[in-house]
Amino acid sequence: MKYFRWLLFPFSLIYGLVVIMRNWCYDAGVFKSRGFSIPVISVGNLDVGGAGKTPMTEYLVRLLKDHYKLATLSRGYGRKTQGFITATATATATQIGDEPAQFKHKFPEITVAVCEKRVEGIKHLQAGHNLVILDDAYQHRAVKPGLSILLFDYGRINEPHLLLPAGNLREPFSGRWRADVLVVSKCPATLIDEEQARVAERIGPLPFQSLFFTTIAYQPMQDMDGNKADTTLDADTSVFLLTGIANSQPLLQHIKSYTARVVHHNYPDHHQFSLKNITKLAGEFSACTGTKKLIITTEKDAQRLVEHELLPLVKTLPILVISIGVQFLNNGEQQFGQLVTEYVREHTTNHIIH
Repeated sequence: MKYFRWLLFPFSLIYGLVVIMRNWCYDAGVFKSRGFSIPVISVGNLDVGGAGKTPMTEYLVRLLKDHYKLATLSRGYGRKTQGFITATATATATQIGDEPAQFKHKFPEITVAVCEKRVEGIKHLQAGHNLVILDDAYQHRAVKPGLSILLFDYGRINEPHLLLPAGNLREPFSGRWRADVLVVSKCPATLIDEEQARVAERIGPLPFQSLFFTTIAYQPMQDMDGNKADTTLDADTSVFLLTGIANSQPLLQHIKSYTARVVHHNYPDHHQFSLKNITKLAGEFSACTGTKKLIITTEKDAQRLVEHELLPLVKTLPILVISIGVQFLNNGEQQFGQLVTEYVREHTTNHIIH
């Protein structure tokens, strides 16, 4: 696979030229980049795959939701609808996408919206809100955010800076200059100072950019109804892991730290689970002779398991949901929180509290 990607390098050159020209047009004002009078925070990354944008968006929601009338705005990847939609409490992944559905189910008190054209989405939201958080919008240059947070997956720091399709970058690594805040996500919890310095040198933050390091904070498991599960993992537990996310390796390693008995049903990011997929899972689970066995999936994947045709079978399975949070290293949460709240406070003219 590695050598095949190198064969794609000429296509990366063509792709890179197109992206560079597009960014130049926005930087030069040929294409319009729209700013807004209300605070707009963008969360994104340079490469494809999971760098932890959803947990970071949720971290921001928790930080700000009690003080401001906020909305999250996403493209709604994988939904079967179009245009601007405000999520209801019963919204499904098919209607609004799996990540927005996760936001709404987790934070029912906030506004969760989707729209392919983020400018139009913010126009719909700005009258009734004083803060919009854009999920996965770093390459959406039509919007000029007031605060841009760019994530880097620690596990990919040492990869060559190659553009698609030979590499994983959506735009050249130099595009990081547009960010205000840089966050290295999914770091080992025990990341030493020397390694942090090496990573910082690799990224090369500019003088105006703040750099933070975070690790994954796994939360207690819950059942599909959101109730805390009275279950612990140990060496005798047989786990059937169901994932359709960009990078399942950290979760797989986390579970394997408890038990080696893991059967991984691994699908592509945003995969729409079929009845055939779940029937296969149910069959393997039933055939397992272990006395202690369970099925684990992620929060994002759980949103795609509640579709109408899957529910009858899903309800018969002991599926547990594991969620992840963000934990800052070096006590960085205070500085990060202060940076974000000061930006919002300074750019908010009308406080609309819940």
